[in-house]
Amino acid sequence: MKKVLLSAVALVAFTFANAQEESKGFGFSKGNVIVEGNLMLNSTNDKNTEVKTNNFEFNPKVGYFLSDKFAVGVELGIGSFKEKTAGTETDKSSNFDAGVFGRYYFLDLGQRFKTYAEAGLGMTSGKAGLADAKYSGFNAGASLGINYFVSESFAINFGLTDILSYNSTKWDGAKNVSEFNANVNVFDNFFTTAKFGLTYKF
Repeated sequence: MKKVLLSAVALVAFTFANAQEESKGFGFSKGNVIVEGNLMLNSTNDKNTEVKTNNFEFNPKVGYFLSDKFAVGVELGIGSFKEKTAGTETDKSSNFDAGVFGRYYFLDLGQRFKTYAEAGLGMTSGKAGLADAKYSGFNAGASLGINYFVSESFAINFGLTDILSYNSTKWDGAKNVSEFNANVNVFDNFFTTAKFGLTYKF
């Protein structure tokens, strides 16, 4: 009788623990913090033209969930580009971006795929050319994306497309240049503009 009782208690405990594990599932809850980022490194060496290039981009994000579906956060962007021809520097540029974003998860595609819409505002500054010409600007945009959960805490992020975007840039000694884009038929360019990154949930 004692063995039967112990076995029943163990079975109930296992079932409860398993149910708790399943109830957590994949996704986000109020109070979660996410750290996300995209990293790009590219180096070329064309021996026919003796042109070498080095390109670097890093875009980290941190977000906080105000509810199960909605998060707000901050993001940064750092980038640089250098080009040399026959050992002589022929072009270079660098940039620094900072901004805020809001993200809303509106559709679950199964347990592991979470689809979101995101809007952001940011400021940018940088230098370009051998004379280090400086610029500064403002940008705003709306985009779509998907998280695929590899585990409960770790996901791969697919930033699919910019639906709307606005950019205003001013170079030293020049007037503002502004640009507005609207991708109406976004399904045609989902994977031609995709950005892949990593997301970690705390």
